[in-house]
Amino acid sequence: MRVAILGCGYVGLECGRQLTDRGHEVVGVRRSVDGVEAIGNAGFDAVQADVTDAEQLGAVPNVDAILFAASSGGRGAEAAREIYVDGLRTAIESFGGREQQPDRLVYTSSTGVHGDHGGDWVDEETQIEPTTEKTAVLAEAERIALEEAPEHGIDGTVARFAGLYGPERYRLERYLEGPVTGGYLNMVHRDDAAGAVRYLLEADFARDEVVQVVDDEPVSKWAFADWLADQCGLEAPPKRTKAERLEASDLSEAARRRILTSKRCSNALLRELGYEFAFPTYQEGYKAAIDAFRSA
Repeated sequence: MRVAILGCGYVGLECGRQLTDRGHEVVGVRRSVDGVEAIGNAGFDAVQADVTDAEQLGAVPNVDAILFAASSGGRGAEAAREIYVDGLRTAIESFGGREQQPDRLVYTSSTGVHGDHGGDWVDEETQIEPTTEKTAVLAEAERIALEEAPEHGIDGTVARFAGLYGPERYRLERYLEGPVTGGYLNMVHRDDAAGAVRYLLEADFARDEVVQVVDDEPVSKWAFADWLADQCGLEAPPKRTKAERLEASDLSEAARRRILTSKRCSNALLRELGYEFAFPTYQEGYKAAIDAFRSA
């Protein structure tokens, strides 16, 4: 299988490594020189191109599948729209207009599109209710992947990621030092985020479907912080309720909405499809970071 990874960053690099190790042909696409170098260091081919530029995407060779894993770099809704909506649509039109076109697209979205469900469980059948401008953009991109891609002969899949963590993104200090605001954490280790996408491509599962990519155990932030402190040999960090955090004057409206959002994301479908997690819960996933902290 030949796969192009557009926006080959944190998850894309790992997915490319996994696919390459299993004998697939992979080309990673980044717009920066440093990004292209990172792809080469990961062991597969690279093309320097901007996903929003159809002419530049013309330099990417023909492939069987596209993984659209581009990031807006944590910027606001306008930047997100440029990448996730305009960029995704440009990629679909660019590859879909070729004589040899791919027949698969996997778009990486976020469980943030669910909005607030008062701590209840949500799955792929739950009606999404974006609460911020940025998550509304992500929801629009999901629609493009599932509805517009097939118009160009490409079957779309949405891989809806929970909060990513892993090498260089453990952020121990946030929870060890506190104060920790109440709420739920829905997480997935980078290796499993990449592994789930690789699995869906290899097994040819979930065409025209949404699949939530989240580990087995959503956890309250307070419980997670206490567990992490105990594992690191520290006192439990200070806590604050959502109401206490919302009293702060430095909160943007988007941050306020994120704090008010609460849900637990189910991975039942991904499990039913047969994916086996390398890190089923945060307890396995944080072991390397805890070991490094204790030995420092």
